[in-house]
Amino acid sequence: MFLSVFDVFKIGIGPSSSHTMGPMTAAVRFLDLLRQSPAIGNAVGVRVTLHGSLAFTGRGHATDRAVSLGLLGWLPADIDMDEAEQQLRSLSEGRSLRLEGLPPLAFDPAADIVFDFGPPLAGHANGLVFAIRDADGREILSETYFSIGGGFVVTAAERERPELVHANPKVHWPFPFRNAADMLRMANASGLSIAQMKRANEAQMRSHEEVEAGVNHIWSVMTRCIDRGVAQGGELPGGLRVKRRARRIHEQLQAERQRNFSQPHAASDWLSVYAMAVNEENAAGGQVVTAPTNGAAGVVPAVLRYYLDNCHGADPAKVSDFLLTAAAIGGLIKHNASISGAEAGCQGEVGSAAAMAAAGLCAVLGGTPEQVENAAEIALEHHLGMTCDPVAGLVQVPCIERNGIGATKAVAAASLALRGDGSHFMPLDNCIEAMRQTGEEMNLKFKETSLGGLAVNLPEC
Repeated sequence: MFLSVFDVFKIGIGPSSSHTMGPMTAAVRFLDLLRQSPAIGNAVGVRVTLHGSLAFTGRGHATDRAVSLGLLGWLPADIDMDEAEQQLRSLSEGRSLRLEGLPPLAFDPAADIVFDFGPPLAGHANGLVFAIRDADGREILSETYFSIGGGFVVTAAERERPELVHANPKVHWPFPFRNAADMLRMANASGLSIAQMKRANEAQMRSHEEVEAGVNHIWSVMTRCIDRGVAQGGELPGGLRVKRRARRIHEQLQAERQRNFSQPHAASDWLSVYAMAVNEENAAGGQVVTAPTNGAAGVVPAVLRYYLDNCHGADPAKVSDFLLTAAAIGGLIKHNASISGAEAGCQGEVGSAAAMAAAGLCAVLGGTPEQVENAAEIALEHHLGMTCDPVAGLVQVPCIERNGIGATKAVAAASLALRGDGSHFMPLDNCIEAMRQTGEEMNLKFKETSLGGLAVNLPEC
């Protein structure tokens, strides 16, 4: 099993990796499928059906907009928002897709994107079906995709046979760890850190220079997102009229620091404001990095920025060690459980992000592989059972604050692990399995459908 750091950390747009980035990517994949299909000669129209969580919270997550953007040919990482918005307006008026290599296709987003509020498809809670019809209205080509969290998309066939996605027999991974126990065994045998092993694996696909440049680019996007978030005011879109708070809190913290009048717990406030800044940007549809998802995008950059700005001996050269270590932990969680809120609840999103951030921080503060594994376990353990219950299907309440709290838990977990010798009672692998089992047993209404929890317990105004 190998999941690249560039798969864990993907540059895209808000508000959701599973509900925005995934459907957009699926739409582009379907267009490529159509270009290669004999059905292309008879294709006259497109229809898209959203199932499960994509239907229940799709409007709040802008899934319909994401599908339209994908059918216009846009991918999350390279979208030009100004041009894309203009194309969306033209599509709404003309109700037709005109793309290179394809015949004109009738597509009215208001009528041809269907929200199916029945039971989810069997393969995953986030399912969507693309279909092409001919001039007589008959379906001549269809494909089912699942958006499985973090912007990852698989077809129904790939969901049944994961080896179709991950198989690469030509590549030999120096450190093919499939779980944390393997990871620690290989680290002890090689004398390498988790980041060094991860870097060696990445080097099988890219040069060392490309890996370092790519990881540093990821960090530059993350930190720019923080800077944008603490500079913006106003309300977030979506109808809840949630006010951005990061700028005001950031201004307060700066003023207190200048007066040398900060409370001891102000460190937690800095963590929270960094995380909230990212997730306010995400909620506004801005550019973010999945870490490992959009809904949890604030935790890892907040902890890394906290390390660089506040920790004694912080070294910018260790940014890649932080992110590579975090990516290794994220890959283990995704491979052995889930990072999808629709599949595992928020424990799979913010819980995974906290484990990744705790591991990264522990590593750059000098932790051994055993301490790093312990830090990840502590952080994940104390998110077990957390539901995904976004109010009105928007990635705002409680998602933005949850990132702030997840970041503070990550730092606390790293600190606790560093004060031990790495030995502990509950292995990370067992904790990941507990999360998987908890997600399976969790009631569907608490998994990103906005049918339970905070989403239905609102203040009466």
